[in-house]
Parts: sequence; C-alpha cells; structure tokens
Amino acid sequence: QVQLVESGGGLVQAGDSLRLSCAASGRTANIYAMGWFRQAPGKEREVVAGIIWHGARTYYEDSVKGRFTVSRDNAKNTLYLQMNNLKPDDTAVYYCAAEINVHGTVPLQLYEYDYWGQGTQVTVSS
Repeated sequence: QVQLVESGGGLVQAGDSLRLSCAASGRTANIYAMGWFRQAPGKEREVVAGIIWHGARTYYEDSVKGRFTVSRDNAKNTLYLQMNNLKPDDTAVYYCAAEINVHGTVPLQLYEYDYWGQGTQVTVSS
C-alpha cells in the first residue's frame, strides 16, 4: 500500500505561482512513476504531468508545457508540481497518483495508477 497526501493548493490570481506537494508513505520503494491529474467542475479527470520515480523521464500535457514543472525528492518521498503563470483554466482539484507496475514510459491514463491522494483545490481568479 502507498498513501499519498497532497498540499499546497489555494486561491491565487492569474499570473501567480503555486507549488503543490504530494507526500508518499508506505511501500514507497515499489513506486515506478507518479503523476499529477486535475479535475475541473463538470469535466473528466485529466493528466497534467508525470515522472518516473527513479529516472529522468517526464511528461506534460500540452496546455501546461513551459508553465508547470514536475519534480520529486526521493529522499523525502515527495512529489512536487511547480505551477507558474497560472490561468483561470487551471482551476481544478489536483490529485497526485502513484503507479507500482513498470510501463517503460510515463503512465498517462487514470487506470494505470494504483494509488491516489485526496486532492487539493487550486482556484485561479482572473
């Protein structure tokens, strides 16, 4: 089992920055990849970014490329999402997820992830 707890969400204005954190505990040695997803009201949950836990490979959804950066601190078992130049369209509940099965690349689909956090709200006002 892997437990995930997100933090760092909040209410900001367009153009501001936020850094989300996701603390992992439990059987973290089994983690292959971690991802950030978001779900806006009335929309499906979508992938935002992902990273291989013991590698350098990352993935970014097109709308966040150049603005968001995913990183991790393996020693602290913590995943981060630095979000710069936030836009109102970034408003959503942000979830982190962990995958323990090896895929060969960064998993992008919800069903590929085994463990999920409870989510943290990010609201960007115009």
